Amino acid sequence: EEVYLAIDEFEAVRLACLEGLKQVDAAKRLRISRPTFSRILTSAQRKIADGLVNIKAIHIEGGCCQIITRSRK
Repeated sequence: EEVYLAIDEFEAVRLACLEGLKQVDAAKRLRISRPTFSRILTSAQRKIADGLVNIKAIHIEGGCCQIITRSRK
């Protein structure tokens, strides 16, 4: 079985969990409202939990965000 995470869900998790941003700050970065960010993050966390607990592959695909990579020095 598989779990599908939209790219906007992936980005919400990255900003909130990995970068440690507050929801209001993460929402500003994504140019969305804080309640919308909260809904996206909650959806992502449920999907990730389902994948981990039920041993499912987690796929990241399409969504409303664009990934811009930065070169690391």
